Amino acid sequence: MRVVLTWRDKAEQCIYDLAFKPDGTQLILAAGNRLLVYDTSDGTLLQPLKGHKDTVYCVAYAKDGKRFASGSADKSVIIWTSKLEGILKYTHSDSIQCVSYNPVTHQLASCSSNDFGLWSPEQKSVSKHKSSSKITCCSWTNDGQYLALGMFNGVISIRNKNGEEKVKIERPGGSLSPIWSICWNPSSRWEKLWMNREDEDAEDVIVNRYFQEIPSTLKSAVYSSQGSEAEEEEPEEDDSLRDDNLEEHNDILAVADWGQKLSFYQLSGKQIGKDRSLNFDPCCVSYFTKGEYILLGGSDKQVSLFTKDGVRLGTVGEQNSWVWTCKVKPDSNYVVVGCQDGTISFYQLIFSTVHGLYKDRYAYRDSMTDVIVQHLITDQKVRIKCKELVKKIAIYKHRLAIQLPEKILIYELYSDDSSDMHYRVKEKIVRKFECNLLVVCADHIILCQEKRLQCLSFSGVKEREWQMESLIRYIKVIGGPPGREGLLVGLKNGQILKIFVDNLFAIVLLKQATAVRCLDMSASRNKLAVVDENDTCLVYDIYTKELLFQEPNANSVAWNTQCEDMLCFSGGGYLNIKASTFPVHQQKLQGFVVGYNGSKIFCLHVFSMSAVEVPQSAPMYQYLDRKLFKEAYQIACLGVTDTDWRELAMEALEGLEFETAKKAFTRVQDLRYLELINSIEERKKRGEPNNDLFLADVFSYQGKFHEAAKLYKRSGHENLALDMYTDLRMFEYAKDFLGSGDPKETKMLITKQADWARNINEPKAAVEMYISAGEHLKAIEISGDHGWVDTLIDIARKLDKAEREPLLMCAHYFKKLDNPGYAAEIYLKIGDLKSLIQLHVETQRWDEAFTLGEKHPEFKDDIYVPYAQWLAENDRFEEAQKAFHKAGRKGEAVRVLEQLTHNAVVESRFNDAACYYWMLSMQCLDIAQDPAQKDVMLSKFHHFQHLAELYHGYHAIQRYTELVPLCYRCSTNNPLLNNLGNVCINCRQPFVFSASSYEVLHLVEFYLEEGITDEEAVSLIDLEAPRHKHENKWQEITSDNSQTLRLDETMDSMGDDPFTAKLSFEGGSAFVPVVVSRSVLRSMSRRDVLIKRWPPPLKWQYFRSLLPDASITMCPSCFQMFHSEDYELLVLQHTCCPYCRRRVDDPSP
Repeated sequence: MRVVLTWRDKAEQCIYDLAFKPDGTQLILAAGNRLLVYDTSDGTLLQPLKGHKDTVYCVAYAKDGKRFASGSADKSVIIWTSKLEGILKYTHSDSIQCVSYNPVTHQLASCSSNDFGLWSPEQKSVSKHKSSSKITCCSWTNDGQYLALGMFNGVISIRNKNGEEKVKIERPGGSLSPIWSICWNPSSRWEKLWMNREDEDAEDVIVNRYFQEIPSTLKSAVYSSQGSEAEEEEPEEDDSLRDDNLEEHNDILAVADWGQKLSFYQLSGKQIGKDRSLNFDPCCVSYFTKGEYILLGGSDKQVSLFTKDGVRLGTVGEQNSWVWTCKVKPDSNYVVVGCQDGTISFYQLIFSTVHGLYKDRYAYRDSMTDVIVQHLITDQKVRIKCKELVKKIAIYKHRLAIQLPEKILIYELYSDDSSDMHYRVKEKIVRKFECNLLVVCADHIILCQEKRLQCLSFSGVKEREWQMESLIRYIKVIGGPPGREGLLVGLKNGQILKIFVDNLFAIVLLKQATAVRCLDMSASRNKLAVVDENDTCLVYDIYTKELLFQEPNANSVAWNTQCEDMLCFSGGGYLNIKASTFPVHQQKLQGFVVGYNGSKIFCLHVFSMSAVEVPQSAPMYQYLDRKLFKEAYQIACLGVTDTDWRELAMEALEGLEFETAKKAFTRVQDLRYLELINSIEERKKRGEPNNDLFLADVFSYQGKFHEAAKLYKRSGHENLALDMYTDLRMFEYAKDFLGSGDPKETKMLITKQADWARNINEPKAAVEMYISAGEHLKAIEISGDHGWVDTLIDIARKLDKAEREPLLMCAHYFKKLDNPGYAAEIYLKIGDLKSLIQLHVETQRWDEAFTLGEKHPEFKDDIYVPYAQWLAENDRFEEAQKAFHKAGRKGEAVRVLEQLTHNAVVESRFNDAACYYWMLSMQCLDIAQDPAQKDVMLSKFHHFQHLAELYHGYHAIQRYTELVPLCYRCSTNNPLLNNLGNVCINCRQPFVFSASSYEVLHLVEFYLEEGITDEEAVSLIDLEAPRHKHENKWQEITSDNSQTLRLDETMDSMGDDPFTAKLSFEGGSAFVPVVVSRSVLRSMSRRDVLIKRWPPPLKWQYFRSLLPDASITMCPSCFQMFHSEDYELLVLQHTCCPYCRRRVDDPSP
């Protein structure tokens, strides 16, 4: 702390009291029986005020600055305006000892030897209250609620604003220790700190992660022992420092008595801490505006500065007589002192900013007795309470040194954790030292005393001493092994030295013409930056001593601890960042640069240290402009934005500096470019040397497509340019790039354009382009998927019949879109009959299929088999069976019939079962034409024929048809139950039953003599020999479906019929068939003969009607016999044969 006398004057009488106008522009002094008004700026006496008749003891200004009051030994109080005019006067019964204005209501308290009065402008009279003792001093609380009165008998009385006593404090000394001066602390923010300070050890440490820095009114001067100036700055007046919290309530009362004690009390009357011994009689006590310091003056003829908790810090000014009054100019560091001999002294107090910095830890003095260590990165703070004046601070790595008036404390961190903020005392050096600068190392402290440096161990033993040629202006620890650290020292004569603490000899690094103000060495210790007294920053090569460059307007400099070629310096309100030899980048910044770590610049501005985050964008771009990608990457690592990282990555990629680009893209997490780089690196490993091709890939990724196309072309890879344009759907650019090139490539381009149109859901355009490119298959596919039949027709009709694949695809879509006619047209066009037949079958256009089948028998199976399956699926099993048979699938035909037969029997449909068995027999007969299966099939034929007759007969029996078995050969009536079966019991002639009524028909089967063939027999019968004419004749009706004999009126006489003669037989158990010769055949009438013309290998069967007048009809399909009337009725009902169910309109045999 320095004290500078601003002005001094001397009055003729003792100065008992003084008061500042609240704005600090005027000073009112009580001198003799006058008031003296001074201009505080230069000490000019503005005007003496006369109004009192005797000595003026006290004076006080109202808080609003509109009026002030004075009290005198003449027992009167005068109220003055700010224009120095007296406006009111009132009296007490004794001399006035003190006056004080309420800071809130402007109520005036005036105190005399035996009473005190309270007056306010709105009152007409003064409210007076008696006192038990002489009142020597008074003070209002900051909120104006309470008035403290100090009395000659050692009692302190605390009254409310109505004058009622609320608290009474009786001091131990009583009347032997009169209270001579009291003052309430104007700010209560210190109360919580007060409560815990008493009885704390000086080495206690309080840690608070979010400790709020306390504003200070101290002026900046000395600059830390770990990189600071040794000379203080010239004092500057600064009245602008104000605190908006001055109106906070207070309840801490400072009491000075003539028992030579300084004490502190709460509003409740409870004492705070212990009495502080003063060793002099105090006459005045007053606080600084914000309550952080106390001024005390008295019989020791000087003004002493104390902390708010009573720790003496030093002397403000020594005088020649008792100091009766001293006050602080509002909101400033100016102090005025009034003495018994009339001397008036006006001082400015200049407090040095005692601090230290090492990397990201900053230690500074707070409230003169505390040390706060701040971590500039995490913003953690720790407060160390020393309870003594802190003179010097030094910090280095895990060490912290604090110099107090009578000792030096060395602290260490609890752990090696970089974020640890817990300190403990390691050593104490109990000795008084005088030094300009203090530096701490791992095992030593260094004291700087003008030209001399001393190295002491932590035990206080001096180990080494260095004597310099000139004053030491700057000193800094630059690191090194414990016990062997290096110091960088700058002298006033321009010499710069390096000293090792374990070496007695200093090393001269260089000598310049101007004095050193600030120094720093680069991280690799190859370069030295110096700020001289001309505010020039000079950078040297330490080994060659060459001046590399210099920059003006610098007051401090710092190298970046993480980058060799970067430094920053401050000056002229700007922060300057310089990388290598590039131009300086500037930005506005107030204060001094004291450190530079990565992207953080540590700046000391007025009283606070801050870490400023500075993006390193500007220097990074400077390196990029020169294509120094690795150096640019190192700068970027210090801290740049994501945009800057991406720009670095892109520039390095374009410069084919893949390693740097990969790191930068990794930082911004751009996987796309990382994949590109990996791809290029793999290709390089495989021996691809073409950098133009690599750069073209880079440009294409960056969107610089035209540049990429040029490089592709230059490298001989035009196809890659085309691929790029087409992938990007830039077809017009691709066409321009091709020009009038290869038609194949043009076609390929159109195809890709069509693909793109298809992908973006523009199918019409895609179809047109596919057709243009000759890609008919894709055009057909799109048209078919969208159901565009007209487009498919156009495409199909334009295609040549040789182009089978696209035509077949068209046919496929025509079928799918239910346009089989167009599909048939295509199949005909290409001659694909099989597909055409399949189409007819699939669409069930059976007539067209049958027509084709007739023309092309080889496709018979392809038609009838599906037709039969379709019939079966539609429950048309009989037709299905016929279709299977027609298709030559006899096995399927038989299986269908067997299933139909089984179902009919199970369901008691015996008539149907008979029909199906007949069909089965005919199928077996057809199969029997194969010699290998002849015997088996003939056996089955007879079996099925028999079953057919049985079920057909049972159908009639089930309906209770009465049967009369009469043999027409021998005219024998047969019983209903005949053990011989369906034969005559007399002649053994088999009965021929009607297939409808199951009556025995008047038919006799006959056989041909040996040697007569069926064809000859038929021809003989057809000859029909002449007979005797009768009036009535048989009428023969022959049709394709039946043969009918009808007797007109009378029956021919059978007496002359040779066949009748053949019917006779000789009795016996064996059946004797009727065998006819040629003559008998010739005598037969065609109308009387029915022939069952079985297909081979069966023989034909011949039957003769014995009753020509009863017409009989035989089905030409199943050869079953019916009475003609029954047959015609059943055909009319069912339109088919009642036995085999052959339709009457069926032309097939």
